Amino acid sequence: MKLIALPAFSDNYIWLLHNDHQALVVDPGDSAPVMAWLQQHPGVQLDTILVTHHHADHTGGIADLVAQTQAAVWGPATEVLPTAATGLRQDDLVYWHGLTLNVHDVPGHTAGHIAFWAQPAGQAPLLFCGDTLFSGGCGRLFEGTPAQMLDSLDRLAALPGDTRVCCAHEYTLSNLKFALAVDPDNSDLRTYAQACALLRQQNQATLPVPLSTELAINPFLRSRSSAVSTAVRQRDARALDVVTTFAALRTWKNEF
Repeated sequence: MKLIALPAFSDNYIWLLHNDHQALVVDPGDSAPVMAWLQQHPGVQLDTILVTHHHADHTGGIADLVAQTQAAVWGPATEVLPTAATGLRQDDLVYWHGLTLNVHDVPGHTAGHIAFWAQPAGQAPLLFCGDTLFSGGCGRLFEGTPAQMLDSLDRLAALPGDTRVCCAHEYTLSNLKFALAVDPDNSDLRTYAQACALLRQQNQATLPVPLSTELAINPFLRSRSSAVSTAVRQRDARALDVVTTFAALRTWKNEF
C-alpha cells in the first residue's frame, strides 16, 4: 500500500492510498488535486472515498469525483454529506482490496466525526483522523463537548504506538508553538519542533507522524500529565478535574 498526501487549499491534505491498481481518498475537499494525480497515474482507478466529517473543506470534491469515477462513498452515519454514502458507526468495518479499515466514533470537532484505522500487511498501521487529532494539537470544538473530545482522543491514544497519524491539515508548526508555551521543559517536544521547522523550510509535510511521538509531545494527549495540568491550572483556577482541565487547555489554544 502506498500513501500520498495531496495538498489542497492552503493547508489541507487529501490522503490517497493505492496498490498500483485501485485507490481510495480520504476527505477530498477539492476534486482537482485527486483528478490531477489520477491523470498522472492512468493505471490506477479511484474506487473508494472515505469521509470523516461533513465540513466543506473535507467534502467539497466528493460529488465531482463520484461523477467522474463512480467511486463508492463511506462516511459518518449521523452527518449529511453532499452525495449518497454508506453510513458508518463505531466498530463498523470497511473492506478495501485486502485492507480492513476499523471505524471509530470520535465526536468533538463535529457531533458525528469518525476516524479510520487500518493495518496494511507488512507496514505500520494508518489512522485517518480528519480534524480530531493534529500533530501537536486537536480540532476545535464546533459541535461536541470537551468531555466528548477528551474521550475521543483517549480512544485514539490507545491505538498502537507505531500508528501513522494522517491528520487533515498542516497545522503542526502553529500547534507546536502553543505546545511549547504550555510545556516548555519537554525535551521531546523541543526536538520535534526543530525537526518539523526544518521540514517546513524545505516545503515538506510534517505528516504522517507516529502516534508514539504525539503521546510524547501533544498537550491535548497529555492533559493529565503534571506538566500540562499544572500549567493549565496556573492559568485557570476553574480547571479542577480532567474534563475542566482539558476544556481550559482548549480555550487557551483558541485564545493563543
